[in-house]
Amino acid sequence: MLQPPLETVNLGPLTVPRIWIGLWQLSSPAWGTAPVSRVKSEMNQHYLHGFTTFADHYGSAELIFGQFRRALLSADNNIFGEDEITFRRSRRLPLHPPLCATKWCIFMESHIPYTRSRVEDAVRERMRRTMGDTIDILQVHWQHYDNSDYVNVFRYLVDIKRDGELKVRALGLVNFDSQHVNEICETIGPGELLTNQVQFSLIDVRPLYDMAAVCKKHGVKLLTYGTLCGGFLSDPWLGKPQPDPYKDKITPSQRKYLDVITDGWGTWDLFQALLTSLRTIADRHGGLSIANVATRWVLDHPFVGAVIVGARLGVAQHREDNARTIMTSFHLTAEDNQIISNVLARSNGPRLIHTMGDCGAEYR
Repeated sequence: MLQPPLETVNLGPLTVPRIWIGLWQLSSPAWGTAPVSRVKSEMNQHYLHGFTTFADHYGSAELIFGQFRRALLSADNNIFGEDEITFRRSRRLPLHPPLCATKWCIFMESHIPYTRSRVEDAVRERMRRTMGDTIDILQVHWQHYDNSDYVNVFRYLVDIKRDGELKVRALGLVNFDSQHVNEICETIGPGELLTNQVQFSLIDVRPLYDMAAVCKKHGVKLLTYGTLCGGFLSDPWLGKPQPDPYKDKITPSQRKYLDVITDGWGTWDLFQALLTSLRTIADRHGGLSIANVATRWVLDHPFVGAVIVGARLGVAQHREDNARTIMTSFHLTAEDNQIISNVLARSNGPRLIHTMGDCGAEYR
């Protein structure tokens, strides 16, 4: 049986599915562990089912992705040949190698200026770790805004991308707020900054405010994470009591998002009302999952390019369920959105922009 086509989005020179596979599981055994061979096997299954884009640099993520991609291309080095393209199209298989959105994170303040040479070294390091001669998407996180060298870093990155000696296909940001996204876009010119990776969900609606306007102004797309709140926005939590973060077995992500749900957004009872409403909507669409509806709500915002799901490869698989979210036949109706809005109106979601700060502020 042929796989239905997955919804895609254009990001500059790249055409990518609207769900990406996040690899932050590889940063710590706290998310669960699996042998590297099983992780690579699951990466391959995602790739073959149309999930062609992987994200993150934590732990060994870049190295494992690089090994996976190199092995895939070695085994299938005629991937761009005419016969191979015909074969893949007939089976709706990917027509290009897997893509990687990696990161360069600058957490420490530095008294050494970021020269072009220093930026080039960082680009080469990302290439070395992903075992390729091209970076598909290079995203930058900058911790201390009071050091305005981030502007020079992006000027150099734009120059490096244009020069082409070091191949960088697209540039993005990680957890930048609206003010600084706008500043960078106005400094480096239109069309150079393509993405900003931030938290966005039915619980954390901060991107709906200033960030949405900045994205529209400059044509930037958000890559969102936390869209399922560490898995809380899913069927297994419907009708369940509030977990104890210190006694119950939950992941580090769930401890983080539980605090947002119950101490910022609302109460566990209100959260259960939201899950019930999402379950009703999912049933109306032929028995989809709560996660499908929660993810679709985020994707339906025009400033969102893709959702990054934290896949615990080799530990817990949701590949088929994620695919249902971006089948081209599934879209929320006006009535669906009204049901959701009725619950969100009872929450403190709009206040999070003040209590938590703009996007990314929780990490500074």
